[in-house]
Amino acid sequence: MRTRVTGTTDERATDSGSPSPPDELSFDDALAELQRTIAELETGNLPLERTLALHERGAALLERCETLLRSAELRMRQLVAKGSTLETVEVTEDRTIDEA
Repeated sequence: MRTRVTGTTDERATDSGSPSPPDELSFDDALAELQRTIAELETGNLPLERTLALHERGAALLERCETLLRSAELRMRQLVAKGSTLETVEVTEDRTIDEA
């Protein structure tokens, strides 16, 4: 895999020159690309087609990040140890693991 720089956004590209599909990116890679995409959109003065393409890519990257976060949250709830057994513990802003 090679890295291609387009405008101000680095895009991981396959040999065909297109960016990697979001569902193949790790959370860190998807988040970093999403942050670069947002930064490029915020600069403004982009052609309409580039703006639309960045918006579509950003939406896909956001969905990937949310999916991976939900999966990580589920895994954490399943792995929280309480005593000598493992059990699922609901953790919210008002209730910490220690209070569960």
